Amino acid sequence: MLSKILKYKVGLSILAAMVFSLALAPAVLAGSIEEDFGLTYGTVSRLGNQDIRATIASIINVALSLLGIIALVIVLYGGFKWMTAGGNDDQVGEARKMIVAGIIGLAIILSAYAISSFVLVQLGQATGYTPTP
Repeated sequence: MLSKILKYKVGLSILAAMVFSLALAPAVLAGSIEEDFGLTYGTVSRLGNQDIRATIASIINVALSLLGIIALVIVLYGGFKWMTAGGNDDQVGEARKMIVAGIIGLAIILSAYAISSFVLVQLGQATGYTPTP
């Protein structure tokens, strides 16, 4: 009975120490930040200080690139399926549908890239953001 209470107290003490250390972590990291309203927090915490607009643009570009790769793989798989159909009309029709769907997907992805690029450039100009190379 006594050992259960002792284990409970030790576990509770460890949990309290962990919670207390997590509560102090932002204060320790922000210790060298002066009155700049957190503008250098990314540098101090080694998280980077890239502008949020550039980060969002990078995320959009990466997502559209991955979707483009998937659409290209669909077109290639449809072509492979057509080549290995051996004259079977059902398989050729299915392969043709896959190729058409992949091409339509590529067209949608390219138009989404053009639209997002236009919107991001216009928002950047409207907010006075000039990306640094």
